Amino acid sequence: MIHVLEENGHTIEDFGTFTTDSVDYPDIADGVGKAVAAGTYDRGILICGTGIGMCIAANKVKGVRAALCHNDFCALRARQHNDANVLCMGAEIVKEEMPTIVHTFMNTEFEGGRHQRRVEKMADMEKAP
Repeated sequence: MIHVLEENGHTIEDFGTFTTDSVDYPDIADGVGKAVAAGTYDRGILICGTGIGMCIAANKVKGVRAALCHNDFCALRARQHNDANVLCMGAEIVKEEMPTIVHTFMNTEFEGGRHQRRVEKMADMEKAP
């Protein structure tokens, strides 16, 4: 996926993994999430077996709106309606569809409008004790 993103003009930073050893996915999700939340990158992509653990972990980072997408329609709506800034995918589930899902996620803009109010309400939830 990295070379496809680079060929389409996206700046890439690979947060791992860099070995075949088992890793703790929350560490990777935390790094990507913090980079996106800080504005270093507009969007992030996280991939694990199912995408579930990565999505849960990424959503613990304030400012992250991670979406688990198993098809391009989910990626479309995640961006249009929820302004998702981190895409999570399960390699064991969407291996063949991954390029299409990534393309849709990276090339779809947030619609705003009635969705803006909802995104703001989610941001307010992060401020609650």
